[in-house]
Amino acid sequence: MHRTRIDRSRVPSQPVDSSEKAAELLRLHADPELLVVVNVWDVIGARVLADLPGTKALATTSHSIAATFGYADGEQMPLDLMIDMAGRIAGAVEVPVSADLEAGYGDPGETTRRAIGVGVVGANLEDQMRPLPDAVAAMAAVVKAGEAEGVPFVLNARTDAFLRSDDRDRKDVIAAAVERGRAYLDAGAACVFVPGLLDEPTVTALVEGIGERRVSVINLPGSLPQARLAELGVARVSFGAFTQRATLTYFADMAIDLYAGGALPEGVRPLN
Repeated sequence: MHRTRIDRSRVPSQPVDSSEKAAELLRLHADPELLVVVNVWDVIGARVLADLPGTKALATTSHSIAATFGYADGEQMPLDLMIDMAGRIAGAVEVPVSADLEAGYGDPGETTRRAIGVGVVGANLEDQMRPLPDAVAAMAAVVKAGEAEGVPFVLNARTDAFLRSDDRDRKDVIAAAVERGRAYLDAGAACVFVPGLLDEPTVTALVEGIGERRVSVINLPGSLPQARLAELGVARVSFGAFTQRATLTYFADMAIDLYAGGALPEGVRPLN
């Protein structure tokens, strides 16, 4: 009897609810309410946050996951480790999970396909200010990977225009970010992530140039308040490695106090 040979490498392996989670993540980006995403780096942290009433979605942070395994950021951590942790996080919670895929580990499309396979439904991808045609091709590869896997994957396309601005005039940096952002949206991105310490005129110019509810920013010490970001039309705010840094700061300060003869703080809850 003839049997059809199935190419297992092309069979989507994501959970059956991935499409629904991706659709919900996209809706959250377009919703008039600012999407606040607290970044996570391990399963227990993801579970703790997922149980909080304010958590609508989660996002991993490459810097913090790399640090967890003893690696520097910047694709120094093996891809298998990153995908494994992202999958463990996605599998442990009910809310949509977006992953920090850095620059795609040399193959943004395949890296995205693997992330989808473990339940991730969105991602950041860095352009690292590569030539615009190359950067657009990388963003398009992410979108196409989602389409091939049957998941409306939510790409938060990151431009490093401000992180790599050097001494360029601020207006030129904004213009570069807008040009890249529009190109990434045309390639199928849902949102454009512009990390950096941005003042109000800069955020206003980015929203006007890229689109209302199409700009994503990071909250840094000294950043605009969330309420103001919402008023300016920003879609999403996240916190990157600062959530892990804040956690480790508390941990280190507590240890110093314990070494000095102190006691565990009151109100510790058995969250683990």
